[in-house]
Amino acid sequence: MVNLSNIQKMMKEAQKMQEKLTQELEEIEEEASVGGGMVTIRMNGHKKVLSITINKEVINPDDPEMLQDLILSAFNETDRKVQEKIHEKLGGLTRGLGIPGLPGIPGFF
Repeated sequence: MVNLSNIQKMMKEAQKMQEKLTQELEEIEEEASVGGGMVTIRMNGHKKVLSITINKEVINPDDPEMLQDLILSAFNETDRKVQEKIHEKLGGLTRGLGIPGLPGIPGFF
């Protein structure tokens, strides 16, 4: 027979862990610049873009592809840095739990 008090206790612990993980992700911020600082993107651990800075010298109406490439490169580099920070900061918290989709588990994000 399943002990309901144990299940409730586990659910409360899981909720506390989720709140802690959410807070930890909000505290993560990374940025990357490409093109010698022509484009910079800043992102948090929820992978929300916080800011994009574009140097006006890179804005050329005759060559929008160059700006598009720089933005894409800056985004991908920032995303990579955030992913590294997530695994570094949170991986130890959930390693070994065997819960798919959490840091420390292959396939996270």
